[in-house]
Amino acid sequence: MTPDPAHAESIRRTRLRRQQLRAPYAGSPGDVVRNLLAVQAQEFPYARWTLAQRSSGNASSLVTASDVEQSVSDGTILRTHILRPTWHFVHRDDLGWLMGLSADRLHQGNKGMYRQTGVDEESAARSGRILGEAVADGAHKTREELAEVLGQTGFPNKGLGFIYHLMHAEISCILVSGAPVRSAGGALKQTYALFEERVPGFVGSPLTGEAREKALGQLALRYFTSRGPATVKDCAVWSGLTMKDVKRGIEVANHISYGSLGTVELDGLDYYLAAEEAEILARGEHFSAAEDPALPRIDLIQCYDEYVMGYSQSRHYLGGTAPYFPEDNGPMHVVLLDGRLAGWWRHGFSGGVCELDVRMNRPNSPAEQQALETEVGRYSRFLAMEARLV
Repeated sequence: MTPDPAHAESIRRTRLRRQQLRAPYAGSPGDVVRNLLAVQAQEFPYARWTLAQRSSGNASSLVTASDVEQSVSDGTILRTHILRPTWHFVHRDDLGWLMGLSADRLHQGNKGMYRQTGVDEESAARSGRILGEAVADGAHKTREELAEVLGQTGFPNKGLGFIYHLMHAEISCILVSGAPVRSAGGALKQTYALFEERVPGFVGSPLTGEAREKALGQLALRYFTSRGPATVKDCAVWSGLTMKDVKRGIEVANHISYGSLGTVELDGLDYYLAAEEAEILARGEHFSAAEDPALPRIDLIQCYDEYVMGYSQSRHYLGGTAPYFPEDNGPMHVVLLDGRLAGWWRHGFSGGVCELDVRMNRPNSPAEQQALETEVGRYSRFLAMEARLV
């Protein structure tokens, strides 16, 4: 079914607002992660921007890269493998129950690679103890340092064998991100810390019974209020849960916070979203981009941004294919024009300047070029260095 243009515009506008890419913005990087619950973060330099651009729309109070790094360093925001699994930022207050909800499925999904790399129950228990002891009492260590520790005890210190021992320890709530450090060349490097030292109220076992039901409800509530309009399948793919679990989560969410979620049918699909947004859409009060004096608006977002990766079944409202991996080694991060995919970008650094390679799908109008220059200025303030188009 071809989406109704008015519906498509309303969905994009609502998602941009609920994800805090538009006002009202969050107050801090930690607040962004609280709202979104988990933020995909395998490319740390770009993932910092994901949090900063949602923290303030005011140029004078824009959150900087250093601000985000400090939130990760002090443990307000933790970075670990969770959900599908891939790297995500999660608030420390949420990581314990979220891992308790998803750890079993993560281990199940990794079983084939565990067998291939020799990570069995006995060896994982041993390597987990060794890794935990290595980072205990605040002794945060880089991946390279942990490789040396494992290598000295007969475990793999490189390749997939090392990677999956490390990931097993993360999913088993032994390791989590520590305070980042900078290499001699200035690159930011993640360290690992002891999970129980960084996560308050840590419970080291999978959730069952009533606790699991409550966690399903919290996940559904947080997902649909921050990313709606979205479908059950969107949430299932994002979270790694079954559609049955997501549907049960919606039922529980209505008990946890009665009246917070609403539903609308658009283009033949049922969408869940914050109740106040559902009421607007149900009344047919669709947005018109042509009537917005703030447009055009360009956003440079990472290709793994939640505005992209938060959806699967309904990702087509983005207006293009992402993530996209160009064969010509071109940029892969996403340029949005008024919420629609309009090009690709990446950053590079030379002589203390950030050089932005931005490739639009069509030539910009003068107003669109000005919007792009405005976004480049925001990125410059975020990095606290000159940024320019190349």
